[in-house]
Amino acid sequence: MQCRHRFLKQRCPRKSVTKDPALPRYVDFSIIVEPMEVDEECSLTQTPSSSQLQRNVQRRPQSQMEAKVNELVRFLLVKDQKKIPIKRADILKHVIKDYKDVCPELLKRANQTLQQVFGMELVEIDPKSHSYILISKLPQLERESSKEDEDTPKMGLLTVILSLIFMKGNVIKESAVWEVLRRLRVDPGEKHKVFGDVKKLVTEEFVRQKYLEYNRLPHTEPPESEFRWGPRAAKETSKKQILQFVAKMQSKDPTFWTSQYNEAETEANAAGRH
Repeated sequence: MQCRHRFLKQRCPRKSVTKDPALPRYVDFSIIVEPMEVDEECSLTQTPSSSQLQRNVQRRPQSQMEAKVNELVRFLLVKDQKKIPIKRADILKHVIKDYKDVCPELLKRANQTLQQVFGMELVEIDPKSHSYILISKLPQLERESSKEDEDTPKMGLLTVILSLIFMKGNVIKESAVWEVLRRLRVDPGEKHKVFGDVKKLVTEEFVRQKYLEYNRLPHTEPPESEFRWGPRAAKETSKKQILQFVAKMQSKDPTFWTSQYNEAETEANAAGRH
């Protein structure tokens, strides 16, 4: 059960070419691209210099950049359902369009969302034809193979929540979960293109499946609730695996979090896990 999150280094024609320790967070990237022919743009294997891209990004309203990133994420998720490699030409034609000057930044941001929210990573499988696929980077919760592809995005969201719970002392207030998800562009108050009703998914479906426990806190006004791991989560994954997931996202050694590391090792030793 592994999950590695490596941000792809973008390269574009001119060859001139981070994290709250306990939680995944959104980071800003600065890379560069200049206008060019379609067959030379947005290569995941080239690195342009940063000053020009920075200027290109700054010229674009951030609301437009966010909308384009969300559109790109949706496009990649839909194309991935067919399990056919995604061509760069299709990305440029159907999504990037007039945003070629910031294409590497859009790809980086989209890949980051895919990793942090959906537990998936965009990787290039054929540099010559510039074809890409999405691969799962999640700790492998034991799922029926027939449901694995269909449920990967949901399992990505669930893994983020399980990580939050463990890193915050095995219990977390509902409001804190919603705050983190909003930072990851998953607003529980809005219908999500992939998850649908996020609040219902988390507080009802994950709870019904016994991945989460969702309990009202007594004597709170206005009413507050909290989340804990459910019994199914404890059976299908482990604190050690979740800690490894967080550590790889943060590019740190699991021992960086002494308390969580000791707790995870104690659980693993008791269960005979390695």
